[in-house]
Amino acid sequence: MTSSIDAVTRDWDGLTIPAAGTYVLDAAHKRVGFVARHMMVSKVRGEFNEATATITIAEEPLQSSVVATIQAASIDTTQDDRDAHLRSPEFLDAEQFPTLEFRSTGVKSRKGNEFVLDGELTVKGVTRPVELEVEFEGVGRSPFGQDIFGFSASTEIDREEFGLTWNVALETGGVLVGKKIKIEIEGEAVRQA
Repeated sequence: MTSSIDAVTRDWDGLTIPAAGTYVLDAAHKRVGFVARHMMVSKVRGEFNEATATITIAEEPLQSSVVATIQAASIDTTQDDRDAHLRSPEFLDAEQFPTLEFRSTGVKSRKGNEFVLDGELTVKGVTRPVELEVEFEGVGRSPFGQDIFGFSASTEIDREEFGLTWNVALETGGVLVGKKIKIEIEGEAVRQA
């Protein structure tokens, strides 16, 4: 067996990309984050600490696919009271709907290392189409001999389309929590033997 990085990479459309195979999200090198508007004047950031994903890199790269699962109860905004509210039936209802799910439906190449990942996101039992803007960050081999690649992705969703409609009107106009939620993902994926 060769130890050359060339054996697990290939050139495609001017990029060095991973060889075909199955990769999983590295739990130690990932962030599944989000940004929401608060009181119409500021932003609150948070993340889900527990998420898994399997990425299948196809021989034809644009036939690749992703399946991801996020544990709803792992939401973390660094404020215990807010996190408890977000886990409650008024928002994610983590007890009844313990996971958020994503399944890709297609990949499109934009330019250079930029791609669009079409898919379906399921939150609180409601499934809607989403379009992730993906940036391929590169491919390499870790000091531990693992073949990896890095990526980042983002999208914006309307939380109310997923049944997350809780809000409070403000005396000064507007609402406590914005409808639009920006999703920000960074990660490394590790090739499976």
